[in-house]
Amino acid sequence: MTTEDNSDLALLRLLQLVSPALPVGAYAYSQGMEQAIHLEWITNEAQTAEWIEGVLENGLARVDAPVLARLHAAWSAPDLDRVAYWNQFLYACRESAELQAEDRTLARALTRLLADLGVADAKPFATQEQSTFATLFALASVHWRIPVLQCVQGYLWSWVENQVAAAIKLVPLGQTAGQRILLRLGERIPQLAQQALTLDDDDIGQVMQGQVMASAWHEMQYSRLFRS
Repeated sequence: MTTEDNSDLALLRLLQLVSPALPVGAYAYSQGMEQAIHLEWITNEAQTAEWIEGVLENGLARVDAPVLARLHAAWSAPDLDRVAYWNQFLYACRESAELQAEDRTLARALTRLLADLGVADAKPFATQEQSTFATLFALASVHWRIPVLQCVQGYLWSWVENQVAAAIKLVPLGQTAGQRILLRLGERIPQLAQQALTLDDDDIGQVMQGQVMASAWHEMQYSRLFRS
């Protein structure tokens, strides 16, 4: 197989990994957006885009993305102590019970899937209580030879796509409005991914009181469609 063939296959594997058809249940989570809509912080397309972009830039791009890059490097080494360290670091960044439960549940689902697909290194995570989705996403990327930059870009895109899908149901928004938001935020992802790869360890961190408060309040929301 040529280098070009390997690159094409890696791209297809990345598309498989970020597809909404991936059976991990990511569609069931809004990460506090449902509560933000209930509180009327989000009522239209512009506010939806602003909310998602804010969490993307100030949260995922400054925590998930740089940690994902470090997990990719640790799996590539392989250095399981570094994998464990960054997995725990990322889990500790989840600031509400629902955000922690979401990460655990998605990680377990991806663990089972990867193990069933022959990724042996995923099996030990079946018994871990505090696994993160990014840890298994990085493992899959290394196993399928997806380069780190594309891994980070795909992870960010998958998150944005799931958030937009949730907003279409909750605000509600039309499908075209959702596509406009995806076009807008898709333009930001390449730059944010590149920046994430340049962050030093001490620069990793987030301050998103609004999302955290919405996520915590969502635990007590009387009627809801989403699990976070």
